[in-house]
Amino acid sequence: MAAASEPVDSGALLGPARPEPPPTRFHRVHGDNIRVDPSGTRATRVESFAHGVCFSREPLAPGQVFLVEIEEKELGWCGHLRLGLTALDPASLAPVPEFSLPDLVNLGHTWVFAITRHHNRVPREGRPEAEAAAPSRPPTLLVEPYLRIEQFRIPRDRLVGRSRPGLYSHLLDQLYELNVLPPTARRSRLGVLFCPRPDGTADMHIIINGEDMGPSARGLPAAQPLYAVVDVFASTKSVRLVQLEYGLPSLQTLCRLVIQRSMVHRLAIDGLHLPKELKDFCKYE
Repeated sequence: MAAASEPVDSGALLGPARPEPPPTRFHRVHGDNIRVDPSGTRATRVESFAHGVCFSREPLAPGQVFLVEIEEKELGWCGHLRLGLTALDPASLAPVPEFSLPDLVNLGHTWVFAITRHHNRVPREGRPEAEAAAPSRPPTLLVEPYLRIEQFRIPRDRLVGRSRPGLYSHLLDQLYELNVLPPTARRSRLGVLFCPRPDGTADMHIIINGEDMGPSARGLPAAQPLYAVVDVFASTKSVRLVQLEYGLPSLQTLCRLVIQRSMVHRLAIDGLHLPKELKDFCKYE
């Protein structure tokens, strides 16, 4: 087991405190084929490939990420998870449309982005589309622990999905320095948020495994309540909500980053004299 020589600057992980929004939950109103668990944090499509539209229980606050992790996949269907925002009150939808695209969008005041295995990045102004679509190497969590989207700074740690280590993880995965999970894979984490602009509108951003895909929709009404939309569609069968830390990182998070930075790869964590639960937390969460 090799240790990194440079010390951990825990101060670099700390930022100005930010008010904690309430925990995210799924709304009681959802598609006919969706079952939400009693905690309101897991949504599963129990049959077919459609009628899987879900909403956040409460409108999102500016900069608040509605983050889900793909828990189960189902073979045999074409298409993947869809994410977005709506200014429609879910309680007013009877029935919930079969699809988010195009049915829910056609009702108006709704913006939905279809996640694909590739080409999720939105071309930015002044950049060629081919450059925007090209895969990039995301910054390491330990060097740049915050994701910056317009005026917001979001701790990156829990935004990134982790694959389960395998026999050759030490060769293929340099302790989360590279995001090896495709956007549509099991354990990938995807989120949606909106960022208000000075003109009273807002931009919608999609986050995939700790990377901002750019403004996927502009001109949203920032003054209106905006609910998250999650369409558990086709090959995506089940998702769970992941809660974020918006203020100072917790002691648990800081300890994990110190442990991770001292290891050359994830499999080396198994050799530490630590409880199994803590080792699993360092490797997977």
